[in-house]
Amino acid sequence: MTTLAHDRSVSGADASPNAPLPVQLPVDAAIAAIVERHGEAERARAEAGVRRVAERWIARDGDAEAFRSFCVASFVPRAKLPMLLDRLEFGLEQVRGHLYEMRRNLRVFNDRKDEELPAIDDCLATFDPAPDLSEQAWRQKLGFVAVLNLDRPSLATMLSDGPSWDAATWAAARICRGFTPRMPIEVNDLARAVSHRASQWVAKFHVPVGRLIDDRGARHWGPDRSLLAHWLVREEIKAGYGEPDGLRRQRALAWVMARHIDGSIPAEIMERRGEGDWDAARNTIGGKSAGETVGLARYERWIEQRDLAFTVDRHWPEYPTAIRRKCDEQREIPEAEIERLLVSLLSSPVRGDLAAFLRTRLGRPLESFDVYLDEFVPPKPAEEMNRAVRERFPDEAAFEKGLAPLLRSLGFTPTDADFLAANIAVEIARGSGHAVRPGLPQYRAWLRTHRLPGELGWDGFDTGMHELGHTIEQVVSTHRVPRPALRGVPNTACTEAFAFLYQSLGRRVLGLDAIDEATAHDLDAVQTYAMACQIAGPALLELRVWNWIYANPKATAAELRDRVLLEAERLWAEHYAEHFGPDPYRILAAYQHMINHPLYLADYPLGQIISHQIRSHLRGKDLAAETIRICSTGSVTPDLWMRKAVGAGISAEPLIRDAGAALGRMAGKASS
Repeated sequence: MTTLAHDRSVSGADASPNAPLPVQLPVDAAIAAIVERHGEAERARAEAGVRRVAERWIARDGDAEAFRSFCVASFVPRAKLPMLLDRLEFGLEQVRGHLYEMRRNLRVFNDRKDEELPAIDDCLATFDPAPDLSEQAWRQKLGFVAVLNLDRPSLATMLSDGPSWDAATWAAARICRGFTPRMPIEVNDLARAVSHRASQWVAKFHVPVGRLIDDRGARHWGPDRSLLAHWLVREEIKAGYGEPDGLRRQRALAWVMARHIDGSIPAEIMERRGEGDWDAARNTIGGKSAGETVGLARYERWIEQRDLAFTVDRHWPEYPTAIRRKCDEQREIPEAEIERLLVSLLSSPVRGDLAAFLRTRLGRPLESFDVYLDEFVPPKPAEEMNRAVRERFPDEAAFEKGLAPLLRSLGFTPTDADFLAANIAVEIARGSGHAVRPGLPQYRAWLRTHRLPGELGWDGFDTGMHELGHTIEQVVSTHRVPRPALRGVPNTACTEAFAFLYQSLGRRVLGLDAIDEATAHDLDAVQTYAMACQIAGPALLELRVWNWIYANPKATAAELRDRVLLEAERLWAEHYAEHFGPDPYRILAAYQHMINHPLYLADYPLGQIISHQIRSHLRGKDLAAETIRICSTGSVTPDLWMRKAVGAGISAEPLIRDAGAALGRMAGKASS
């Protein structure tokens, strides 16, 4: 049998990857030569490996004889596979690890809150020292050596057979699957540019609220105050529960959210021109029409992401859509399973119990922005929270210096606490808080949060605790996994699980909670369920919008905006209106991740589901020791990772069950 290869070498980002190569590759001859040299026992491996090479071989790799010669010369007999695996692992660690470190350092001035110097910052952030790495891995034959000799299992195979594999088998799978399709340099250039433009647009979209008024005409913020959309707008809405006139502030901010979502924020407000009061509900300035607005800028960035995805599609036949790449290739959880988990959260009868609890707590009918209410420890005024942080961590430097004592207070041994703290750097982000894992063990993880003027503040500390969970996972999964090829966790949801876990400990760290353990567990279950349900809607919206995008590939930015608003209305009616009433803001479409991190949102509710399973498992156990044990598992599939962590696969049922039981107990206490 011979195989017809395909030429993916046509230049240009939009070139077809399937131009035929007019040469038939001597697959059978290569297999026969390998068997002759190494024996009949190697036939099955030779057949599979040679065919994997043939599927990827193109004209620039050589003619038919070059193909046959490469396969025969590069085939490694089974006895020497451990040596091959070690050397591939070492080589890829050097190449990918150092390139990763170069790339993350080149972004530092854009991602960290430093004085801006646009002439060079953007250039450094988008500079790639190896823009055609995926192509070079094949052209220089490294990828071909891997696929010739190592199995490249499908997701279905990893899910079914992975539990029986040892660390070496998993490392081989990760190495082989790590060689992605040949991507033209133009596509990589385009991807960097689009990602950078989206990230910068999001990071700089701070909405000035100094002139914002509530329904009584009152201003609530200083003249220079601005809030990053959507994150800090949401956090200010949440802060309103503990403030006088909080409800009026929340309604005004919800209209800011609405204007951000549909693009109707006045340009005058964004550009800090004029002096009149901004009534976001009516969208007037000084009682008059707002005039020019920011318009479709948000959706133009999304259209750029769509066009990039379509370009990548043409070069990735195994996963030919952005949805498949995110769900199957990156997250390793099929789309149908993700949607099932999200819908199970939203369709549970426990939603009704949660809504009743929220109404009782607030003493009023729920409004749509009450989906953000997910903290049920009695609220404290913002200044009291800020003061508690100020006394312990006045700024980010104090937070970094205090990491080791903080970790010891959570049960880490002095040795582990010191080691983790020494490998975490704390900085202030230009945009939202984030964590950046090290590419090699000799480098530190970066914990980035935000701050108030002159102090860290509660919001900065709360975000910092979230990012601390990420960086603990990152340091442990860099240093403690069984092999370098298994560094990290299976997907973003797994690291989000630890971020949510450690964020939930923030009040405990500051000594603000004085409740018994059973009550703390109940509050934790209810809060996690509320958070998961809140963001499950936006995650479903994003999945459905991307499916619509693929069904309507020529949609304009205006049509995309209209679809996003429509899906927000539909999902609200389907899953939220019964409990939270009407939503004039289309609040499910607020999340900016949709713009700069396409299809990321589902990782949050998945992370909350996983986090609750882990927290339930941790009850009565050593938090620190179990954190280290679980994060040392390595990058297997998420399902297997969870089975190793807690003894069961990913399921929303424990969270739903525990939240329902907790709500029942809390309602009983309230009525007694």
